[in-house]
Amino acid sequence: MTLVVWASQEDQAGEDSWLQRMEQAFEEEHPEYDITWKNQVVASADASTVAKQDPMVAADVYTFSAPDGSLLDAGVLGQVSDDTMEQLAKQTAGSETMLDTVKGADGNVYGVPLAGNTWFMYYRKSKFSAEDLKSLDAMLAKGKVSFPLTNSWYLPAFYMGAGGTLFGEDGTDAEAGVQFGGEIGAAVTDYLIDLRNNPNFVLDQNGSGLAGLKDGSVDVLFSGNWDGGAVREGLGDDWGAAQLPCFTLNGQQIQLKAFMGSTAYGWNPYSKHPKAADQFAAFLSSTYSQEQHYTLRSVIPSDVQAAESPEVKNDIIAKAQINTIANTSVVQPAIAEMNNFWVPCENFGKAIYNGEVTHENAAEQTERWMESYKSLM
Repeated sequence: MTLVVWASQEDQAGEDSWLQRMEQAFEEEHPEYDITWKNQVVASADASTVAKQDPMVAADVYTFSAPDGSLLDAGVLGQVSDDTMEQLAKQTAGSETMLDTVKGADGNVYGVPLAGNTWFMYYRKSKFSAEDLKSLDAMLAKGKVSFPLTNSWYLPAFYMGAGGTLFGEDGTDAEAGVQFGGEIGAAVTDYLIDLRNNPNFVLDQNGSGLAGLKDGSVDVLFSGNWDGGAVREGLGDDWGAAQLPCFTLNGQQIQLKAFMGSTAYGWNPYSKHPKAADQFAAFLSSTYSQEQHYTLRSVIPSDVQAAESPEVKNDIIAKAQINTIANTSVVQPAIAEMNNFWVPCENFGKAIYNGEVTHENAAEQTERWMESYKSLM
C-alpha cells in the first residue's frame, strides 16, 4: 500500500528526521503492512485549506490545527477507532481540555493531539518576586508590561476570565453567540481602559513586545513557545516563564484565560487504507512519538506521560505552556461562526487603545460590540 503523509518541513527535513524515524518504527510495529511512504510538505496551519480543495486526493494522514470544525463539515477528517480512543484516554488522563481540542460538536473524537498551542507569560526575573507573577496589577506596579491589546487572539482572555463565553459553555452552540457584555463585560472594558492608560503598559504589536524585552524597555511579554529561543538569547539568565496571572476586577482576583488548541494528526476518510491510516495517525501522536519529537525538535508534548519526563519537567517553557493549558485556558471554539468573531474583536481592542472607548461610554460601546455579532452569526 501507499500512504500519503502531510507534515511540516521541519519534521521531514532529512532522511533521518522525526517523520522518517516514526515511519520506520511503525513498519516494525506492523509487519503485516508493506508500505510505500509518500511524504509531502503541508504545514498544520495549511492542511485544512488544502484538504478541503479536493478530499479525494488529500493525504491519507495529515497534521492539522485543532480544533477545526471546517474539516468535519467538509467530511475530510475521520473519527478515531476504539483502539485509538483507548490510547487517547491514557494520553489525556487529567487533561480533558486537550482531548476537547479534537472533539466534534457531536461529541466524537477526530484526531490525536501531538502538541499544545497557546500563549503564556515571559518575564524579567530580576524585576519580580514569585508572588508578583500571580498578579498582573502587581507586575504593572513594578515594571513595564507589554500586551497585544489589539490582537483578537489575546484580548478575549480578560472577558473569558470574568465568565464571558463564546458559543455556550462548550463552544459549540452557535445560537448562544458571543457573551462578553452585561455589567461584568462593561467592568472588564473599564479595566482595559485603565490598563491602556497605565504608564507601565506597552502595546505589543508587530514584535515590539519581544524587542522591548530584549532591549530592556519591557519586563513582561505575553507570547508562546515560538518566542522562547529569542527570549533566552536576549535575556541570558534573567528570564522566566509562567502561566497567566490574575487581574483585579471589582476587588476580586480574576484569572486570565487564553485560547488553547493543539497540533494534531488525523486521517482522511477518503483513504484507500482507512485502518492503516487511523493507526498511523495515532502512532504519530503516541507517547513514544511525542518523546522523540521533543528530543529531536524540542516540541513540547501534549501527552501527560511524556510531559512527566525529567527533561520536560525541567524545561521552563514547557512547564509554562503545560500549566497554562491545564489551569488558565479555554479551548478555542471550532464552529464556523468563529470565523466572524476575530475582526470585530480586533476593532474593539483598537478602539480601546485609540481612546474611542472611555469610562463614560464603556458599557454602551461594549454592548455595541456585542450587537455587531448578531448580524454576522
